[in-house]
Amino acid sequence: MKRLAILFSLLITLISISACSSSEATSTVKVGISGSDTTIWDYVAEKAKEEGINVEIVRFSDYVQPNLALAEGEIDANAFQTVSYFDAFIKEHDLDLTPIATTVIAPMGLYSEKHGTPEHIPKGGTIALAKEATNMGRGLSLLQNAGLIKLAEDFDGNGALDKIIDNPKNLQFELLVAGQTPRVLPDVDGSIINNGIAVDAGLSPLEDAIYHEDETATAYINIIAVQEKNKDDHVLTKLAEIYQTEDVAKFIERERDGNSIPTFVPLSEIGY
Repeated sequence: MKRLAILFSLLITLISISACSSSEATSTVKVGISGSDTTIWDYVAEKAKEEGINVEIVRFSDYVQPNLALAEGEIDANAFQTVSYFDAFIKEHDLDLTPIATTVIAPMGLYSEKHGTPEHIPKGGTIALAKEATNMGRGLSLLQNAGLIKLAEDFDGNGALDKIIDNPKNLQFELLVAGQTPRVLPDVDGSIINNGIAVDAGLSPLEDAIYHEDETATAYINIIAVQEKNKDDHVLTKLAEIYQTEDVAKFIERERDGNSIPTFVPLSEIGY
């Protein structure tokens, strides 16, 4: 009987150790996103589960709360914003947050119904451009990358036509609210159209734009952000590595059909 009691005690101990090990092997990470589309993160969550990480997706309805919630520790990470937005937001609100990985770029594009390449846009041609400062700045950067204009070296990303220091084709600009930029395509030589607005208008950046952003548009790459103190947390860094796998990249390409492009560049390339 005494030996049976000892064996029973050992069995209970082994079960307890096993349960503890199982619990320790599974970590839950709350990831905040903006909007209701969780398709990509649902896929990442399935991959993470295989590595013992349980991803809980927390949805927000705006672009403010995900960063505030992260700063307060209500979530462990967020993934919804560009580098440009993130930098401005944490500076304005004095938040101790940092990126741990890049994810995708939703490319802004130059579209035209009259010309096949930026080079074909004639002298004196008209370009439609969003008049909001941030959108205009991004559009001007795209035109510079396309070789059509040159901006001042101290260009800060906020749009204003006086930031153009060289306009060799003497291009004219029609300034509109961003939502109107697809509608004027028949009447202009080119139109700079935001990704979401282009998609809503039935346009694809990869198929229809005569020029679009790529990974060189570092300010507009999206990121995974965490609290600064957690930037080396092994679970969070593992989740970032999972997001940046080739399998996830292929899923994004299939699912988004070019509307979001996997852009896994080193943090040093976005200034971190």
